[in-house]
Amino acid sequence: MAKALLLLSLLGLAHAQYITYTGCHNHGSTEYCFGPDGKETPFPTASPSASKTVPVTAAASTTTSADASAVTGCHSHGSDVFCIDADGHEVQVMLPSTPTGELPAQYTGCHSHGEERFCMDSEGNDVQIVGEGDATEGSSSSGSSEESHSGSKAGMNCHFHAGVEHCVGAGESESGSSQKSCGLRSRDYDVPLRIGTLFVVLVTSSIGVLLPMLLVKLPSAKINGVVSTVIKQFGTGVILSTAFVHLYTHANLMFTNECLGELEYEATTSAIVMAGIFLSFLVEYIGHRIILVRGKRSASPCPEQTGEVTPSPTSKEPPSNQPQQPTLAALGHHHGPPLDPTNPNTKLSVLVMEAGVIFHSILIGLTLVVAGDSFYKTVLVVIVFHQFFEGLALGARIAMLPGPLLGSKALMAGAFAVITPIGMAIGLGVLHSFNGKDQSTIVALGTLDALSAGILVWVGVVDMWARDWVMEGGEMMNARMSSVAVGGLSLIAGMVLMGVLGKWA
Repeated sequence: MAKALLLLSLLGLAHAQYITYTGCHNHGSTEYCFGPDGKETPFPTASPSASKTVPVTAAASTTTSADASAVTGCHSHGSDVFCIDADGHEVQVMLPSTPTGELPAQYTGCHSHGEERFCMDSEGNDVQIVGEGDATEGSSSSGSSEESHSGSKAGMNCHFHAGVEHCVGAGESESGSSQKSCGLRSRDYDVPLRIGTLFVVLVTSSIGVLLPMLLVKLPSAKINGVVSTVIKQFGTGVILSTAFVHLYTHANLMFTNECLGELEYEATTSAIVMAGIFLSFLVEYIGHRIILVRGKRSASPCPEQTGEVTPSPTSKEPPSNQPQQPTLAALGHHHGPPLDPTNPNTKLSVLVMEAGVIFHSILIGLTLVVAGDSFYKTVLVVIVFHQFFEGLALGARIAMLPGPLLGSKALMAGAFAVITPIGMAIGLGVLHSFNGKDQSTIVALGTLDALSAGILVWVGVVDMWARDWVMEGGEMMNARMSSVAVGGLSLIAGMVLMGVLGKWA
């Protein structure tokens, strides 16, 4: 009888050894173990006591701890490869490419480089081994460098503006906490490329602002008139679209940034835009009053005081030398002899326009330089077109000013040409320390964007659009229908083209 019992015991032990499962681990609420054939077998975990009855967990630790320099029981979940380490924990093998063919059963020769752990495959190549939780975090971290911010977030359209990444559309942030994404983000920047493209933007801006000033010198009056109408009305559309689509939108994105938090006053962006409109009006109104006062003081004295002979009423000599009262209504609509160079009316409105352009051109330079490398070429192309079109708009108005090209007109054109490269140079200086998601930075950039938007709204709607089309003396008021059609199409083209560019910048 004793021999029979001993034989049965030996058979039971052999059977237990045969069905022993090793490398037990959990996926969610289900426990998986490896059988003798190396395949995973699921075991439902109905209760804590049930899991204790499985004698294989202890065997697994005994089996795997035998070789701490290897990970065994390798298997795949989708395109990811997992193995079991010496402690019985599941770890992920970070392979450089999706494996094809049969997976190796184990990776040996495990060792550490700093805080990272590596093992060797059958060919002696190192592969990184990370914990299952660290694998997800690591992939998110690597994505935060460039590729994860390349605008490919599911269901979202992302782009950079002044170093701040904006995503529009459905979807949640990849980071569980918004605070984690508000710190300084370390990136590798291609500095030589940025230095080279600084000169590209300089040349493009110069061509855009100088081209209208050169085209007005065309010998044919008819061609000159058509070209002037096209460029002026196209420029009006560009300025309007810049104000609403670019500056107003991006100012609102700044003030609704999650890193700034919720503003107590929801209409902050609109209030600052309105302030920009009011400041533009105030400057022009005060300038107008000063011009009127100076005009009265500089008027010619009475004939009795000078001793000059007053022409008789029957004299046929035209009073061409009599001073005319300067008014802002004559802005850009002079069709006779050249305007008096001392009359600053036209220049005043153009200076207000240039002020709004210069404010946001500095931000445009920052936008280009601090954008990640994956965005840089796209933003560069957009800003090159942006600066060219905006240069056409400003140059068309500068070209209408009295006086020679060399002088104040050249200074105004030069200021526009260099301001964006100056912004880029500033961006290069702070490239590795600029944090576009710092609260004070967001407020400063949003305020400048909103003020610039207000200035360009006033200039675009009042000084350009309304004064050309509906105010008395406007060149489009009594123009031929062919000129009206050309001007109208050019206006719409400026709005549409600049509006389309607003998708990327």
